[in-house]
Amino acid sequence: MIILNATNFATDKNIMSRAQFHLLSISKTRELPDGVAITFDIPDKLFSTFKYIPGQYVTLEASINNKIIRRTYSICSYHQDNCLEIGIKRIEQGVFSNYALSLKPGDQLKVMPPEGRFIRPIDEQKTDDQKPAHTLLVAAGSGITPCLSIAKSVLADEKKSKITLLNGNKTINSIMFRADIAALKDDHTERFNVINMLSQEKQDIERFNGRISATAVRDLNADGLIIIGDFDNAYLCGPMDMVNSIRDTLLELGMQQEQVHTELFTTEKFDAAATNNAFQTQNTIKHKNGAGQHQVTIMLDGLQTDINVDSSTDTVLSAAQSAGIDMPFSCAGGMCCTCRCKVLEGKAIMDANFSLADWEVEAGYMLACQARPSTDKLVLDFDSV
Repeated sequence: MIILNATNFATDKNIMSRAQFHLLSISKTRELPDGVAITFDIPDKLFSTFKYIPGQYVTLEASINNKIIRRTYSICSYHQDNCLEIGIKRIEQGVFSNYALSLKPGDQLKVMPPEGRFIRPIDEQKTDDQKPAHTLLVAAGSGITPCLSIAKSVLADEKKSKITLLNGNKTINSIMFRADIAALKDDHTERFNVINMLSQEKQDIERFNGRISATAVRDLNADGLIIIGDFDNAYLCGPMDMVNSIRDTLLELGMQQEQVHTELFTTEKFDAAATNNAFQTQNTIKHKNGAGQHQVTIMLDGLQTDINVDSSTDTVLSAAQSAGIDMPFSCAGGMCCTCRCKVLEGKAIMDANFSLADWEVEAGYMLACQARPSTDKLVLDFDSV
């Protein structure tokens, strides 16, 4: 799955961190419906570096056709495993996903340590007198990957907590990680409830036919097939329209903002280093008023570098790359937050923002991949995480 963004309404200010790539060996690959699962060995010396919270993702880097390509994929393994597994769905004309299908055990890839805010912390110390948690997972297609890690980890480590998975796919045979989900159901029959919504295959229960939608959630709740009031939290992962509409529906049905967590994903419609205009909003129009040459000072790893940025043609990230600066980035679409930086002087306008929380914007943080200077001078600090 390719990450767009992850948001919960009570974002943890301490999750962000600077990280570097590490070369990891592939220990296993297995076929998925129109995709592949890849497992990386984690050396003992990197075990703490790659320790993750269920729901997080990793960024991969590879040279494909003499071009450096980066992609983010959610982790789908149990959080206490001494390895790390991701699921990659094949995308037609997808540069990285098609490359991934050719990988085999023994191959090595550059992998960045886990990141992400779409997290379900595990409470292994929950006592018997505490109310067991009930988590709702809503996934569509490859959105199952982070949800699978959450389900595996909660069911294994929180002995009384429950999981309800609402999983949307075209047909039963197109379900990513279908065998893993079935095995979890067999092992945790009383605590793991699975509802498969199929859009292109008829099922006996009419409510389970069609796409996951706000209407479907309301109907399932009205019929008692899921009861929104029973859930302590909800994790939604899939296309933007689905995620946003179901988030709003859950809030309408009584859940609080801090209980609803969302992550968006997309297909490989973009190249990682050339996507500055891929998700433009109305803010795109505004930056034209400040178009022209701007001096941008970049503070990164304790070093200070000055570049010129033409805001009519470049974002800070694209201009920095043209100047040969190795700036942190992953999706380059305003979504993963890897290029987060703080404005120390001047102003800039973002083409789009799918990942920064309101408090971060108010505190002066920006996404370099979307930032276009609007003042003559702009100073950005990448070390203030």
